[in-house]
Amino acid sequence: MTALLEVADLHIGFGGLAAVRGASFTVNKGETHCLVGESGCGKSVTALAMMGLLPANAERRTAALRFDGQDIAGLSEREMSRLRGDRIAMIFQEPMTSLNPAYTVGSQMGEVYRRHRGGTRQAALDRAAELLERVRITSPGMRLGQFPHQLSGGLRQRVMIAMALMCEPELLIADEPTTALDVTVQAQILRLLADLQTELGLAILMITHDLGIVARTAHRVSVMYAGEIVETAPVFPLFAEPRHPYTRGLLSCVPVPGKVGRDEPLGSIRGTVPRIGPNFAGCAFRDRCDLARPDCSSPVVRHTLASEHSYLCQIAP
Repeated sequence: MTALLEVADLHIGFGGLAAVRGASFTVNKGETHCLVGESGCGKSVTALAMMGLLPANAERRTAALRFDGQDIAGLSEREMSRLRGDRIAMIFQEPMTSLNPAYTVGSQMGEVYRRHRGGTRQAALDRAAELLERVRITSPGMRLGQFPHQLSGGLRQRVMIAMALMCEPELLIADEPTTALDVTVQAQILRLLADLQTELGLAILMITHDLGIVARTAHRVSVMYAGEIVETAPVFPLFAEPRHPYTRGLLSCVPVPGKVGRDEPLGSIRGTVPRIGPNFAGCAFRDRCDLARPDCSSPVVRHTLASEHSYLCQIAP
């Protein structure tokens, strides 16, 4: 498959604390690549780095950050703004805080289209109505005149998806797109994204902590812990034979029908994600790992297996 997004050795820091440490992954054209891990592991910061939306106090360096073969790490803000919302789009985690409460849905969607495609206000509204209908919002003409607070959570999320698709992007970054939704609406949103991917040939970078979503949507998975990609694999090998202790811990927390009894406790991972300082060395997971040993404080080895499966751990295959 052809790589659309290539990230190599990405580092992001904030005032001496490391949020992302040497992250490397690719997203191929037409595939869904899931970035999974607990809150605080650096997933959303990684997404913001792809979009050029890191805060001013962030320190970013990378060996390579390429989109469709173009180096985007060195683009100016003006050059990045031409790309952002056009060929690369993002669905943010909470639509109520991402949509401007002072403007109508039509005004906000139309601004995206006119910024990148030009045209009249009516042409932008026609395009917005077309996209709202495509994401299965009824009475799209009426919805364009409404404000975000007049919509339900599920409708706001669909508006965010429609807004992201206004200029037919090649890469869609979805940051926890179903976190605030109930199970029924969550399933509808995931089915919608899958249908749109098939219809438009989208590449999707899905950021989530929900392994159920990963199992349903991913082609490949990168497991992130304390800013590092600790395991990468196609989705089926990852679930069938996870290698990193953190990946195994995450999977043990998921109830499996027929395997976990009604009165049996679910698995858990003790402790919390650590804050990583500039002089940290070794495995960041060692204080929470049941398999930790003395050499876990030494530089960690990355093991590469068959089928694009690799993991970062002192324990050999």
